[in-house]
Amino acid sequence: MKQNNDMQAGYSPHPVLDEYYSDSSRRRQFVSTLFDDTARYYEWIIRAMSFGSGEWYRKVALRRVGLEKQMKVLDVATGTGPVARSARAIVGETGEVVGLDRSFNMLLESGRQAANPLVQAGAESLPFPSDYFDLVSMGYALRHVDDLKNTFAEYARVTRPGGRLLILEVTRPTTTVGFWLSKFYLRIVIPAVSAVFMRDRRAGELMRYYWDTIEYCVPPEKILAAMAAAGLGEVKRHRVFGIFSEYTATVPART
Repeated sequence: MKQNNDMQAGYSPHPVLDEYYSDSSRRRQFVSTLFDDTARYYEWIIRAMSFGSGEWYRKVALRRVGLEKQMKVLDVATGTGPVARSARAIVGETGEVVGLDRSFNMLLESGRQAANPLVQAGAESLPFPSDYFDLVSMGYALRHVDDLKNTFAEYARVTRPGGRLLILEVTRPTTTVGFWLSKFYLRIVIPAVSAVFMRDRRAGELMRYYWDTIEYCVPPEKILAAMAAAGLGEVKRHRVFGIFSEYTATVPART
């Protein structure tokens, strides 16, 4: 795939991918339209892609970062709401889970799955007061933000001191075998299956784009550096099966 190797200024998660859009100013519109167009398929796709194990893993990761009953959670780029639903199961009725997404159609699908409050907005400008949430989560969408540092700074702002961040991501495998197996599965098998079963080429395009953002994403070290540059503390990465990354951090006391 032809792609622009010039990184944007700041902390862009990946270069311009000109198979899909011509320059960085067009990326946000492309991503929003792509997710709006495929929202009705997304829940089926993620279940098929994970062989139904996604819910179990999300709950394990949320508990690992310290989520408990009665906590307040903001799930950014909530999509159809899988992370938000897992968080709701942990915090219980006395807790609070808010789902946020730029895609209106994704929010419609999320509302059909659960009754959590939903807000349409982007990760870089959160319409919430400072120091409100105990945890900010994001599931497999960090590759779609405009700027990593600005995004993490907003997450830190709306999270109370001592609160936590949990960013779930798929990371390009470091071994040759792992890379090609993952690429074959995520860029060829899943897009083909999605396009055939959903009878819509956009479903296939969504998953091809999903893999390409993984392949060209900045390495984990740069994501951790962006978290630290945003003022977060205890910045860590936990790896699962060599391809899943859990980026965690703590919001320090305000000065």
